[in-house]
Amino acid sequence: MKQAVWEKFCARFDIPASCVPLFAMDEDGNVQRKTIGKGQKPILMRSGDCEALILSVTDDLVRDWESDAINHLDGMLYMMGWEEDGRFVPLYIGKAETVGKNSGNLSANIINLHKNKSFFARWGDNYAYHIGDLSACVLPGHEEVKKLPKYRAWAKCLFIDGTTKLHRPVYFWATAWDSSQVGVWEEFGPTSLSFLEYLLIGVAGGISPNLLNREGVSR
Repeated sequence: MKQAVWEKFCARFDIPASCVPLFAMDEDGNVQRKTIGKGQKPILMRSGDCEALILSVTDDLVRDWESDAINHLDGMLYMMGWEEDGRFVPLYIGKAETVGKNSGNLSANIINLHKNKSFFARWGDNYAYHIGDLSACVLPGHEEVKKLPKYRAWAKCLFIDGTTKLHRPVYFWATAWDSSQVGVWEEFGPTSLSFLEYLLIGVAGGISPNLLNREGVSR
């Protein structure tokens, strides 16, 4: 049942065909790295296609928020996963909302992303963001305190131990979510992004033993 529900949602948004590589790779099959900041902190690099997809989606969110019309876009829904026999196998599901938690203003996570990759719709280079925290667990040059259990689990799942080689290619997908859209459980009708995130995690937890989400998953 859950597999069928998942596949129908993926087909509706053409996720297997429209997902892109998450990481930039070198000729030897290693994830490329860059350095940032005064301390030249080493960071794993997102692929150009991944950055372009995030920028395209968040540009839509900003335009919607700045328009005079009623704002429909809740934020960006995103997924990380593997490809398997033409299917998208989920590894992590999340969201970056258009509006900040407390201010009611545009979220810092989606502001000025063409120039600043620190937050980058939750996939930023800073600590407390996916790429920054994952880099701390994969690359040398990060303090031990920055190696969080959540991202140690990510590193173990994605990378061959002690290397920057992936166990298998990792893909990324994202879309701007309109609150009038029907979610993964069609019986619920129009579904907000916050509710959809939990519904998708619940479904994915039943079909993907490697799912890295912690909240909303039975263990």
